[in-house]
Amino acid sequence: MRRCPLCHNTQTWLFHRNKKRDVYTCNHCNLVFSDASAHLPPQVEKLRYQQSCQKKQSALSQFMFNLSAQCQQGTTSPLSGLNFGRVLQTSSLSKINSQQHSMVQYDPFFAPDHELLKRHYDYIGCYQVFEHFRSPFKEWALLSSMLKPGGWLAINTKLLTDLSSFDRWHHKNNPTHVSFYQHSTFEFLAEQTGFKLSFAPNDLILVQKPSGSDIKRSQS
Repeated sequence: MRRCPLCHNTQTWLFHRNKKRDVYTCNHCNLVFSDASAHLPPQVEKLRYQQSCQKKQSALSQFMFNLSAQCQQGTTSPLSGLNFGRVLQTSSLSKINSQQHSMVQYDPFFAPDHELLKRHYDYIGCYQVFEHFRSPFKEWALLSSMLKPGGWLAINTKLLTDLSSFDRWHHKNNPTHVSFYQHSTFEFLAEQTGFKLSFAPNDLILVQKPSGSDIKRSQS
């Protein structure tokens, strides 16, 4: 048995095995996760991550532009945003910050300013980051703590929708992908924190921190 890195439950079982690693699933939160012994060394992960970031700049920029624009609708007050886990090119970041709103970015490899993790934000964007979390409980707690009441967390990650086809799922073949989420996994997290939850097209998951009033979960 392996302890679940998200809910810390010990009711886990071996779900998938190949030549490179074992993958487990949790009966409590339904996270699917790889054995920690198969995690890549930090320097190897950093190199693969750098190559991936270069390829995904266009998609990352569009994701953050859309998130920033949507959060700014209906308000004239400056908003503070955080791009968490990947680094936008300077030109894209400057374009967002030219709208009288501020966005900063944190990346454990290429923008490791830990002072930014002590602030609070109106919105946080995580583009294809959650699948890299080795300790998703710790990361979820951190992101939750940085959101202001009523703030939004936008997550882009491929959801595991069919357990029976996991062995054919290309998303699992990237060795830096170590945590895989089902709809029920995010429903578990929303229930634990009282966050409003919605699933949108194009692998988008939106959660909103309670602002003081009762928050109910929804799915679209």
